[in-house]
Amino acid sequence: MNFLPALSVAMSVAAAASAASVELPSLDDALQARRDIWGEAAMAQPNGPSYEFFAPLLPPPRYVNADFRYYPIVLSSPNAKVKGRLISNGSGVNLRGGARSWNDNGTPATFRVGPDEFLFGAIHDRLAEPTLAEGYLPIPEIRYQHISPIQSEGAVPLNQVRPQRVPEVYRLEAFASTDPALADYGVVFVTFALAQGTNGYISVELDAKSRLSFANGKLSNEQGEVLAYFDSNWRWEREGARARLTGNRAVTMALPTKPLPAGVSPELNYEAQRARCVETWREILGAAMKVEVPEPVVNNAWRHLLTQNFQLINGDRMNYSAGNQYDRLYEGEGSDAAQAMMNWGYAADMRRLIVPLLDFTRKGLEYHQAGFKLMNVSRYYWQTRDAATVRALRPRWEKEARLLVENRTGPHGLYPPERYTGDISTPVQPVNANAHAWRALRDLGAMLADMGEADEARRYTEVAREFRSTVLGAIAQSVRRETSPPFVPVALHGEEPAHDPIIRSRIGSYWNIIIGYTVGSGIFPPGSEEENWIPRYQEQHGGIFMGLVRSGGDEFNFWTGADRINPLYGTRYTLDTLRRDQPERALVSFYGMLAQGFTRNTFVCGEGNSLPPVDAAGRMFYCPPNSAANAHFLSMLRNVLVQDWDISDDGRPDTLRLLFATPRRWLEDGKRITVEGAPTAFGPVSVRVESRLAA
Repeated sequence: MNFLPALSVAMSVAAAASAASVELPSLDDALQARRDIWGEAAMAQPNGPSYEFFAPLLPPPRYVNADFRYYPIVLSSPNAKVKGRLISNGSGVNLRGGARSWNDNGTPATFRVGPDEFLFGAIHDRLAEPTLAEGYLPIPEIRYQHISPIQSEGAVPLNQVRPQRVPEVYRLEAFASTDPALADYGVVFVTFALAQGTNGYISVELDAKSRLSFANGKLSNEQGEVLAYFDSNWRWEREGARARLTGNRAVTMALPTKPLPAGVSPELNYEAQRARCVETWREILGAAMKVEVPEPVVNNAWRHLLTQNFQLINGDRMNYSAGNQYDRLYEGEGSDAAQAMMNWGYAADMRRLIVPLLDFTRKGLEYHQAGFKLMNVSRYYWQTRDAATVRALRPRWEKEARLLVENRTGPHGLYPPERYTGDISTPVQPVNANAHAWRALRDLGAMLADMGEADEARRYTEVAREFRSTVLGAIAQSVRRETSPPFVPVALHGEEPAHDPIIRSRIGSYWNIIIGYTVGSGIFPPGSEEENWIPRYQEQHGGIFMGLVRSGGDEFNFWTGADRINPLYGTRYTLDTLRRDQPERALVSFYGMLAQGFTRNTFVCGEGNSLPPVDAAGRMFYCPPNSAANAHFLSMLRNVLVQDWDISDDGRPDTLRLLFATPRRWLEDGKRITVEGAPTAFGPVSVRVESRLAA
């Protein structure tokens, strides 16, 4: 049984160094370095970067700024609007976050174990890492060791012999019902059993805001709505549900996140509901492209990240997160998440997700958003050739195109000033919005030409051609050449200094987080010296750590600490390394994310993760889960295996690459790689590779 090890970070780094047969710099030295020295050490390994290299370097993300402290696991039916959350140490379902970042959902249910009613998961050394059914299904299991205390009272023998007792190991499993009758209420099923031992006790306490009544296994509020269902093994006493566990008896319960009306009589058979849940998620995954690589953690990751993003969709909105302040739609991050799902085979879902993205608006970022909206449409078209949907959406996307064509009224032929970022209101003429707008107009023209709308296509193409020269001219006049390589500011024709090192200040951190949008725009001609400026600056001036985008600084430390990563904003950096055929750098990002961006086994990521750990068990991270972070990994894996590019730089996909960034370990003798039905701009693609080096 794998309970948490009490390892220090220094011991973890030493273990990684021993496994890699190299002397690795300490965490402090790696944080002070301007280059990604751990990433470079990974590339220097005989078979290049790997999960095994990165995983021992740091404990995983585990803690959040909530009263429940351990990260939450969202439990939801696909696309449901009501979502439950299981705390990852097993302490309860729908517990209140307390801190302002978190939303309360449902009636909190706290779980306790043993006759002493000790909080489940309270001592982390006795807690196993959560696991998922079959490695990927959204049915988490948590185990916790708690020996039942003996209360010595009365006549105790003077020659008492210490009893040899096997400690109880409690097993909790939970999932959200996918039954349509229950999905709208976010009903979470939970079972408790003993994985070890024969004498266990489980207690459940509900923190309701009204008087409760218990009858026939139903716990109801004053309005008669049902807050919980318990099987016949439970009894109600001392304002809580209690049950006895033996070696062969489990107990079950169901917790509606939204109270069920008194008249509803749902199917509460745990095994039947679990089987239905498994069937639902297997059916959804059956629509995705099939990927099998010789690395189980990768196969489990992509499957679960797809299911996790379907859990984060709220109706037709690709929300950033759930149960916290990010439980809402954002244009850039939502577009990345939706496009990643489309690239894994969910074009029909992209059709519905694209509508809220086209309708979304946030004051002060209109040009930034318009670029995303138009590129969503053009990327959808090239993958599907669905001209009918594009024309049906025309009233929505055409107003964004007019905005970009008709409003270059700012200084120097650019757009009027916008916010530096969503979080920083300082008005600038951002390179990102202008570069993105050029790309959107260029791609729109190419799409309309392919649809046979020659006159409209010609108009947008000509505007884009002229505007590219304007943007490149503005960059040339704004670039800071006192550094090597030259520094490209976000604020064109402004006073933004070169951030050196990048994360010394808050503004430098935000530059690092958002400058990838310029990289992804392709504004610099392919093969030019200029296209290397931004990624090389990030790599050489403290912007990349384990292949992941870094942020921080003493003035911007918040509770996650002064040194952290924001992995999801590295998608364009990594895909650009793949476009330029630098697979080793891409694999540093790929394995750095898999090993240190996600929680172990459950693949949960937040917007930002601290680097220095809180303790030997884990690091802090912010508002998990995160759909765009999930998309970051899904996009990387898809492009490690299948790439479709516009190499000619005219807005039309023209190049297909297969297995261009294959990790060397996947090519060892006897290993197989299978990709079936990968959506591309050239139609579905399948490929199978088997290594026969011995032959």
